[in-house]
Amino acid sequence: MTTRRAFLASLLAASATPAVGWAAVGDPAYLAAAKGPDGGYFLAGLRADGSEAFRVPLPARGHAGAAHPSRAEAVGFARRPGTYALVVDCRDGALLHQLTPPADRVFNGHGTFSPDGKLLYTVEQRVDDSEGFIGLWDTEANYARIGEFASHGVGPHDIRVMPDHETLVIANGGIQTDVHDRSKLNIDVMRPNLVYTALDGSLLESHDLPDFHQNSIRHLALRDDGLVGFAMQWEGEQGMAPPLLALHRMGEELVICQAPLGDELAMDGYAGSVSFSGDGREIAITSPRGGRVHRFSEGGAFLGSVSRADVCGLARHPEGYMASDGLGGLLVVGPKGATPLRRADASWDNHMVPIGV
Repeated sequence: MTTRRAFLASLLAASATPAVGWAAVGDPAYLAAAKGPDGGYFLAGLRADGSEAFRVPLPARGHAGAAHPSRAEAVGFARRPGTYALVVDCRDGALLHQLTPPADRVFNGHGTFSPDGKLLYTVEQRVDDSEGFIGLWDTEANYARIGEFASHGVGPHDIRVMPDHETLVIANGGIQTDVHDRSKLNIDVMRPNLVYTALDGSLLESHDLPDFHQNSIRHLALRDDGLVGFAMQWEGEQGMAPPLLALHRMGEELVICQAPLGDELAMDGYAGSVSFSGDGREIAITSPRGGRVHRFSEGGAFLGSVSRADVCGLARHPEGYMASDGLGGLLVVGPKGATPLRRADASWDNHMVPIGV
């Protein structure tokens, strides 16, 4: 017969058992959403050599993911405007939780965990007017929603936790959208902004783009020393060649990164992803519309381009960057150009999300 002491000891042992970490699912370096040849969607874990560590199904097209910092647990976000975010066990694809935004909100494709993994931050907008919000979810209470705060802008899309672990940086795209058909309602007066908040949502800094107010701030890259890079998508007059990358450090002015005119035109006004390189000494953006990867120095000087059809996903890699395309290709991009790694029987979606950052 089990004694009370033995029972308590077994409980203590169970509570001391470490959560299953990423090594248990093949040590993936990235998360990436994709569409398979059968038309189904999935979220994959990819190693630095391009091989798949796992794949788990998604009910509809995914956009980006968020990787728990210690557990082999990931959140797959629907393409914006989305009404689902799925928390999955990456060992077997089991659905752990399905997150749903409040009735007057939609998810906007991105989110991130706190460094200790106790909180999930989700990027949301209000249906009626696209006003932005950040949702707070307690991962240790079955991902219960425990609060929210304003993103201090319209149409937020991306969010990161700064290296000080006390500050959030938010990309507000500035676009008011109709959630039913994704039509854009305020292009003439749109106002994108880069925002820094404290963890309680109180505003610390907000930076507009007065010379390029129709350049929607979409995606963020973050270096360990707090340097932020952000990619933009032009919503103004066609045929223009606006800059699509900027750098910023808190307390300083924005640094706009301009490519030569011909290269800028080739991007077709659209940057899909942004990432610092593995060594942090440069930063790059992709354009699936233009089939280009543009590399810049850490100071914003243009370093060169690589051509690749439908390239979009981008993440840091020991040899520079890992990139993915809509034709199933994975490649490493560095100072000497691009090196193909693998081609999957799938179509990679917009983003590659590093695990462990």
